[in-house]
This record gives sequence, C-alpha cells and structure tokens, in this order.
Amino acid sequence: MDVSFIKAPQIQQLLDRAAGMNESGGNPRLKAIMRDLTESVMELIVKHDISESEFWLAVKYLADGAGEFGLIVPGTGIEHFLDLYMDAKDAEDGLSGGTPRTIEGPLYVAGAPLVEGNVNLSTDPDEGGQMLHMNGTVKGPDGEPVGNAIVHVWHANSKGWYSHFDPTGEQTPFNNRRRIKLGPDGRYAFHSNQPSGYSVPPQGATDMLMQALGRHGNRPAHVHFFIEAPGYRTLTTQINFGDDPFAADDFAFGTREGLLPVPIRQGDTASIQFDFQLQRAHNAGEEGFSSRARAEAAPLPEAETV
Repeated sequence: MDVSFIKAPQIQQLLDRAAGMNESGGNPRLKAIMRDLTESVMELIVKHDISESEFWLAVKYLADGAGEFGLIVPGTGIEHFLDLYMDAKDAEDGLSGGTPRTIEGPLYVAGAPLVEGNVNLSTDPDEGGQMLHMNGTVKGPDGEPVGNAIVHVWHANSKGWYSHFDPTGEQTPFNNRRRIKLGPDGRYAFHSNQPSGYSVPPQGATDMLMQALGRHGNRPAHVHFFIEAPGYRTLTTQINFGDDPFAADDFAFGTREGLLPVPIRQGDTASIQFDFQLQRAHNAGEEGFSSRARAEAAPLPEAETV
C-alpha cells in the first residue's frame, strides 16, 4: 500500500482529533508536534508494512528498555543529531569556532565536590590501571583566558564502570568526579586513574538493538566535561583517547574532529594537554544547562582541595 493512504480524509481527521487540534485547551506547540509524530509513525507502518505483532513487539521493547534510554538515544545517533542540528543553527546565525560540542551521555551526577588546584579525581584505588594527567587552559573566542570558570569532569574507572552506577558497589561516591574552580588564568589540571573503554550492558536493551542492527556497542576510553563561566555558553563535550581501538568507531557517535587527543604514554602514566575554547553567550539561557534529567547524590561533608 502506498503511503498516500495516510492522506485519506478519515486518517487526517483521526490525527486532528488525537492531537486535540480542534480543542480550545492544551499547548498548541505540543499539539502540532504530537500530530506530526503520530503521522510519522503511521507512515512508517504503511511504508514498511509493519504488522500488528511487530508493532506491539516494538512497544514491549521500548517499555522493557526504558531504563536504557540514555544509551539507546546516543546509540541510534539521535543525540549526535541534536549536536549536528545545533551546529547548523549556529552556522545559520553566523556563529562558528570554539571547542566542538558532543554528547553528554547518561552518567553525569550532580553534586560532585568543588575543588581547586591540581586536582585528584580518584578517591578509590584502581589496581592495574595507568595514571592519567590532563591539563590545559579554558579560553574565550579571542583567545583570552576565562577566569573563574567551573570545569565539571567525570569518567569511568579502569573496568569501565562509573561511580554511582557501578553494579559492583565497589566505588565510593564521586570517585572520578569533580568540579574544578579555575583561577583568573583559566588553567586547569587534574590527575586520576585512567579510564578504560566499555560496552553497553550485555543482553540489555541496547545490546539487543545493536546486535539486531549488526553493530557493536563499544565506546573508547573518554573523559566527559561541562564547562560553565559567566558570560559564556556552557559547553558539553568529551575527549576520546585517540589511540583507543574504538576511537573512530564509537557506538554512541561521540567522536568529533578536534576531540581526539592522543595521550603521551610513558611507563604507567598517560598525559594529555588540551585547551578548551568557549563561545560567548547571547542570552542567560545559553549560560545554563539543558533540562535533561540527571542523577544527583548528596554532597560529601567537606570539599577536597588537592
């Protein structure tokens, strides 16, 4: 059957009624979005001749996999698409430059200790791993140092687990997580137990989808960042280790040009020098974070300064 079936009057009337288009109450923007979304689903059903059984299997998959939506969204490329879309909107507005944005992922935890100086991110021992040393400068669009910025940094341990989400329960709160308050020179520095890459949970919803698509679910070793400063856009980004086997084949599409530093390795130490460049904010909203739901944990009794 041709997708023109969707344009039949009875289908169009159904879409209008389902989206509340003829009702006086409700949110007009949500109505328009809901109508387009429902019509797109209907078009997919007709285009691919999706059976009733296939449809309900898909609904069951989404219901069962709700706990992994934070992995499914980047794994299907949608989170990366949002970055590309925001890049394109910036280009339309004549904005360019700055460190590339890339996916946040689902594993940030609010409330990490606010610290200064050359910071140790790792609270827990991590046997068998290397030490990571990373430093650089946060700069503005004209190369000026951005003083008083806050760098949020978080990463996995050498087994690929993040504190707060570690199923082994072996990590203390905020292990490999800190917020670093910078001085007037915009310099940051930290050291930690080096993270490793990891895969999505075996036999979980994301893994099932990747296998059905003939894809893997691996991420390279990487470090996440939020960088916020008054008068500048908050930057969401991450660096992938350029020498990781999955550096150019990240299942979550987090790899972007300019975000692939290759660590300098010597013995059991890996070093990365990396500068960040922020863009100026054009309104107060650009200085904040998106409305994404994020995990929270109780702050530690005393912030550590190392």
